[in-house]
Amino acid sequence: MAEARRFALVDCNNFYASCEKLFAPTLAGRPVVVLSNNDGCVVARSAEAKAIGIAMGVPWFKIAATAESQGVVALSSNYALYADMSNRVVEVLSAFTPDLEVYSIDESFLDLSGFRHLDLVTYACQIRKRVARWVGLPVCVGIGPTKTLAKLANHFAKKRPSFEGVCDLMSLDEPTLAHLFSETPVDEVWGVGRRIATRLSEMGIETVEALRRSDPVWIREQFSVVLSRTVRELNGASCLSLEAVTPPKQQIMASRSFGSLVFDVEDLREALAHHVSRAAEKLRFQGDEAGALTVMIRTNAFKPAEPQYQRTVTLPLATPTSDTLHLIAVAHRILDDIFRPGFAYHKAGIMLSELRPTTAQQANLFGLPPQDARRQAAMLAMDEINRKWGRGTVRASAAGHRAGWQMRRDRLSPAYTTSWSDLPTALAL
Repeated sequence: MAEARRFALVDCNNFYASCEKLFAPTLAGRPVVVLSNNDGCVVARSAEAKAIGIAMGVPWFKIAATAESQGVVALSSNYALYADMSNRVVEVLSAFTPDLEVYSIDESFLDLSGFRHLDLVTYACQIRKRVARWVGLPVCVGIGPTKTLAKLANHFAKKRPSFEGVCDLMSLDEPTLAHLFSETPVDEVWGVGRRIATRLSEMGIETVEALRRSDPVWIREQFSVVLSRTVRELNGASCLSLEAVTPPKQQIMASRSFGSLVFDVEDLREALAHHVSRAAEKLRFQGDEAGALTVMIRTNAFKPAEPQYQRTVTLPLATPTSDTLHLIAVAHRILDDIFRPGFAYHKAGIMLSELRPTTAQQANLFGLPPQDARRQAAMLAMDEINRKWGRGTVRASAAGHRAGWQMRRDRLSPAYTTSWSDLPTALAL
């Protein structure tokens, strides 16, 4: 019989807020929240902000006066900082196992199956200490024989102080596990969302333990093979393998609400050029070309009293491409067809679809030449310069410099780790 697998899930605590606190000592002990695009809603909270009852997803304008009177500090999302800190955490974790899956910006699965000679709780404590010392961020570690149980263990590691940041479900006996799972709502299980949890509750399955004791065949008939697999994972049967290499995306989207309402078509052209540039860079990074381009523009649906208009159009490309300039030209052609003056536009976006590897390009029926090699070399050179010197160092002129459509981030912290001008300064007293 094959030996049980051993997975660990390492999760950064209050990741966005912790990144902000790391470089701002004045925030120590203060409630901090991070806001969504255009400083809209609360998307991250420090432990202090949670303690005073600030809810996730609440619009900031509704609570700003009360929150600020309680000393809450609200900051704009600093995506460059969070991405860089995430990469640093992953670099530290990669020293603890050769098999690692970056699940999200603040979570990574580690396969520890080959470490049976070690006390995994002690090993997990070493992980926590090294990340804290080398990166400065707090993490919790959950360990289990399946990825689903490891994620559940991480929940216990964060929410139950008795575990002191590390929970190894494999070290607990069956009665203890049953008691622990019986106290845990079923919606804490990975993949069980609100809608599924409601249906399960109607069937009398309200806790993790009740779901674990369910018949996986019956669950598959009532729900899906995915939830049936979850039941098997809760019982220790590993059904989900580690994805050491992230699979290529089948679609690449780039869209964002504007910082202020846009009326001018030139602002829309610049916004679309910006979105296409970012999407095309991601497309080239994964070695693909796009066979179709979608453009979307719309007004603010949350203001029904205002005149409403939205259009989404997809245009197949005669020859698949990853050329930024060609894709921008196509996006602008679509915009010229769908733009209507007189409306207050709230959002624009693009999507690249029908992706295929660059090496799989077929000849065109009408004998059109494949993507020009020199243009492709120019695109790759642009990508390399931007990776080295920062995004937007070299860009298409169509992306322009108009600021009317840019996302509003009035509370943005410095780029502490990605800009020389924003490096923290230490003063000797």
